[in-house]
Amino acid sequence: MKVLPFKIPKVTDHSFRVQHDVGPHFYHTLHQHPEIQITLIKKSAGTLILGDHIGEFTAGEVIVVGPNIPHVFRNDKSFFENELPGAADAISLFFDETSLGSAFFNLPEMGDIRNMMNVSGRGLKVIGKNKEDLSILIQNIDRKKGVIRVIDFLHILQLLAREDQTVFLSSEALNRGFKESEGQRLNDIFQFTMKEYQRAISLEEVADIANMTISAFCRYFKQRTRKTYVNFLNEVRIGQACKMLVNEDHSIGEICYLAGFNNLSHFNRKFKAITGFSPKQYIRSIKVG
Repeated sequence: MKVLPFKIPKVTDHSFRVQHDVGPHFYHTLHQHPEIQITLIKKSAGTLILGDHIGEFTAGEVIVVGPNIPHVFRNDKSFFENELPGAADAISLFFDETSLGSAFFNLPEMGDIRNMMNVSGRGLKVIGKNKEDLSILIQNIDRKKGVIRVIDFLHILQLLAREDQTVFLSSEALNRGFKESEGQRLNDIFQFTMKEYQRAISLEEVADIANMTISAFCRYFKQRTRKTYVNFLNEVRIGQACKMLVNEDHSIGEICYLAGFNNLSHFNRKFKAITGFSPKQYIRSIKVG
């Protein structure tokens, strides 16, 4: 199975591609492509892996994926179990530096947008008040024709170019793509972890998935992701715990074990180290928000 690279179909009647993905769940294999991707999550939830970033995504979010950065919007387990039509819904724009002509983004007036494109390899998440305006523009852009479509596209890019509206997701050091063989191996590791995080996982077991010795696997994973596998696994588990704290009627003690931890005090320590809150504080912060 080829994981990387992923080929985005070209369009001949437009300068950039608008893609509307609707289904029971999103494409769930780690992949990369040379185009910059702007994605509005209209409806869905799950875990976003982008470079060395691991975090949740929810409806209403706008994410920018830079060129050749490995990523996957992996829906929660319930989306695969229920297979409900339309449960996952997103609109994505795909473009590159030549979409509006080979020299267009080099114009002096494009400086802010060009800077945004240059740093998009770290991944960007929109957090500012412009998110609502961006969402409306992205949802409506495929209905626009001619020069109005291009103007709205530039408006989207201009809003994204404001530094106070976005935050970086991935480490600067990981602003590069992976070879296809590396992508296949990392995808196998990520898929295995997302499926099995609720139980005890040994390094020997996951090293076997990667077809490596334990020591070689630990070096490989740290070099490619800038974190140890144990740290990655804990981040996945805490991410799932956060969702359960908000969306499910379980006690903190029950969620500790459902998320794959076998010790409540260890769970509390890792939860605070990763989120900055204790589980109780996290629940209160969500309710206040």
